[in-house]
Amino acid sequence: MRITGACLCKKVRFEIAEKPTFIVHCHCSICRRAHGAAYGTFAVASKEGFRYTAGEAYLNAYESSPGNVRYFCRNCGSQVTILEAWNPRGITLVMAALEDVGDLRPSSHIYVGSKASWHDITDGLPQHHEWPPGVGPQAANN
Repeated sequence: MRITGACLCKKVRFEIAEKPTFIVHCHCSICRRAHGAAYGTFAVASKEGFRYTAGEAYLNAYESSPGNVRYFCRNCGSQVTILEAWNPRGITLVMAALEDVGDLRPSSHIYVGSKASWHDITDGLPQHHEWPPGVGPQAANN
């Protein structure tokens, strides 16, 4: 399964060779600010199956927290990927940048312990105060 993606202006384009392994809605304050929304939705995929197909020169990097580098299109400002030090074999993709994801859906909400007070989570997905068990920096350090 090949999935393609792009920034808003489509100058930056990419593809992944296989389905993401983990898709979540993140409610942390950094993701909220980066997206200008109540949460950001992300998919984690294998870095081995990821490649930029156009516009890599348009990317700007921003380290939003230690070890987490977000990549944005410098033309339109869209965030497209995140490289996270705790996950050296993976790449985090902004779900909104993906095209034709078929039946892929988020599996849970993370960082609900710091979610926006004005937002109510109304779906039935599991909610985690921070990372779910077995995922994230703590799991990678074990």
